[in-house]
Amino acid sequence: MASSSPFKHRARRRFGQHWLKSDQVLNQIVSAGELSPEDLVLEIGPGQGALTQRLLATAAKVLAVEIDRDLCLALSDQFIAFMASGQFRLIESDFLQINFEQALVDLELNRPNKVIANIPYYITAPILEKLLGTLREPNPQPFDSIVLLVQKEISDRLCAVPGTKACGALTIRAQYLAECEEICPVPPSAFKPAPKVESAVIRLRPRPFPAQAKDPARLAQIVKLGFSQKRKMLRNNLQSIVERESLAAVLETLSINPQIRAEGLGVAQWVALSDALGPINKDQNDNDQKDPIESDE
Repeated sequence: MASSSPFKHRARRRFGQHWLKSDQVLNQIVSAGELSPEDLVLEIGPGQGALTQRLLATAAKVLAVEIDRDLCLALSDQFIAFMASGQFRLIESDFLQINFEQALVDLELNRPNKVIANIPYYITAPILEKLLGTLREPNPQPFDSIVLLVQKEISDRLCAVPGTKACGALTIRAQYLAECEEICPVPPSAFKPAPKVESAVIRLRPRPFPAQAKDPARLAQIVKLGFSQKRKMLRNNLQSIVERESLAAVLETLSINPQIRAEGLGVAQWVALSDALGPINKDQNDNDQKDPIESDE
């Protein structure tokens, strides 16, 4: 989701463009990034450059990836002085398709240590996965922090606590990979054109979870199955991979209510349950290699 600036460019629906025009929200996004001149920031979808301008004002370096060719031309003109000094670099590409590591090599750039972006809502999930990785394969070079403007519903799910309706597979996957916090809500009136949904600024701090799963593939499997039918009790959702009696014994050992539903468990309990269960079913695992961070189904 791109931001506002002096030059004119009609928002394109196919790119999910809504220009953020609120100075207050833009400043809160930059503040949440806690930037210094030593930082190299990845900005996904700089759009019209309002956020970019504020990022550059902190003296941090910015590497922006923009898919819209017209916007790239305008950004190059707007920030020509920053490009000449090397503080601003721009890549015209689809962030989800680009080989990011190779692009850094080609540009002779170090890897960005922070991400700050107003992203298109319709590709929030794959962007999160590319930035954080998955339960099976976390990003081996995690960012120090990730500040994103997202749909409020996604923020609620990322930051949910056990036992609430918003708690789902996305919650467990994201919170296993990063500390998640909401910085501020953002109303539709902060944008032009205004989206039909409420928004929020979030900050993710990637880190190894304090209690690492012994078998990440097993953890991914039981989280996916556990939330496959949220209205059912957890024991019923997991019966395809573990016998009812064995699961009952494990739940009792872990002091977990046998009638609990998946949303009732916190990340540490999921890790403990994964560790306590026997080896995963190989056939099931072969058919379940993906654990996309977005899916609660």
